[in-house]
Amino acid sequence: MTEEINTPENTAMSSPYHAGFVAVIGRPNVGKSTIMNGLLGQKLSITSPKPQTTRHRIHGIHTTEHFQIVFVDTPGMHLGASKSINRYMNRAANSAFGDVDAVLFVVEAGRWSKEDQAVADKCQNLDVPVIVLVNKIDKFKQKEELFPFLQKVGEKVPFEALIPVSAYTKSGFDAIETEILKHIPEQPAIFPEDYITDRSTRFLASEIVREKLMRTLGDEVPYGATVEIEQFKFDEEENRWHINALILVERPGQKQIVIGKKGEQIKQMGIQARKDLMHLLDSRVHLELWVKVKENWSDDERALASLGYTEDHR
Repeated sequence: MTEEINTPENTAMSSPYHAGFVAVIGRPNVGKSTIMNGLLGQKLSITSPKPQTTRHRIHGIHTTEHFQIVFVDTPGMHLGASKSINRYMNRAANSAFGDVDAVLFVVEAGRWSKEDQAVADKCQNLDVPVIVLVNKIDKFKQKEELFPFLQKVGEKVPFEALIPVSAYTKSGFDAIETEILKHIPEQPAIFPEDYITDRSTRFLASEIVREKLMRTLGDEVPYGATVEIEQFKFDEEENRWHINALILVERPGQKQIVIGKKGEQIKQMGIQARKDLMHLLDSRVHLELWVKVKENWSDDERALASLGYTEDHR
């Protein structure tokens, strides 16, 4: 009779598989997308220092041999949603609460605003565990200075765990994953193992261009600016992608800002975007950028729908 030795490999093989959805929520500009990218181990959601960079709900899929976590990155929840696009972003953020197994509520270390409180109020009625991530702790040289803020947050939010993290240094990321795995159910993978998102490559291409727009212009970037991909095709003879991206703005003066003096701004956007697109597509890319004025598109429900600002994004 041969006795089977219980090795770590055997134990891992026999352990049940876990898979589930985890929403990443918070007010604008607290580092939600950067945290999700870090947990995924690759860049998926675009980032910039400008608030409300994320406008769409995006699924980031992290698959291993033993579990699959589907992160739901959302636009920042904000007050004063006066325009149609603001209302769309709040709807997209609120919709993330449905059918998830846990919530990551991201706040900024040392700062608690009315918008943070509004998100905390929504967490009061959730029937899933809330994991509070206190981000940007690298701002504090003396960690004990952070303790009063952690206590304050703990009194405002009904949390399952409170984890100090730094999206910049990835401090605390192992603790986040460990905590999540306590709450996602035992079940097969939700998506195929080679999926990193449920979004199309065409959508990711438009987001890359929009990120470069925001990063190149900084504070000058028009809020009413978006990107529409007009051409997205692979030329087999040339062995490269041909991508035409249209940058839409709301006023003629904004068009000049995007183009820049002697076209320098839009040229820089194109150079940077092309590098990321080549990495995304693992191929050569010919990219053309154009700028067009479409007045008040951000406050026009029909225009928003035509540009992909809809709940059904697939």
